[in-house]
Amino acid sequence: MKITADTNVLVRAVLQDEPQQAKVASKLLREATWIAVSLPCLCELVWVLRQGVKLSKEDVAATIRDLLNTGKVAMNRPAAEAGLALLEAGGDFADGVMAHEGKWLGGEAFASFDKKAVALLTKQGESTKLLA
Repeated sequence: MKITADTNVLVRAVLQDEPQQAKVASKLLREATWIAVSLPCLCELVWVLRQGVKLSKEDVAATIRDLLNTGKVAMNRPAAEAGLALLEAGGDFADGVMAHEGKWLGGEAFASFDKKAVALLTKQGESTKLLA
């Protein structure tokens, strides 16, 4: 079966924190022939892992890379890689995803009030605009 995974399915499979749901989620992911993972799902997953259960950026990045390296998982890989690059630089995964997707959609600069995101993206060579 081809599925689109909700964030809660991935969270249960990754964390194994709710035994019954973890068992169901893991079985579903194992048996699926193809798994679509949307950008909002990835952003939510990273948020839950970082903010909810306080995993390190290295552990979260490894989890996302494991998903990227699973042959039956389909996702916007360039956007996920952009998110990982910002996460690994000390920023927010979602900011990297938004900057990448915005550029893909035709945006010329990432505009934000977030000084850290703007600084990290600028350091990565992205065009940015810090708002005051």
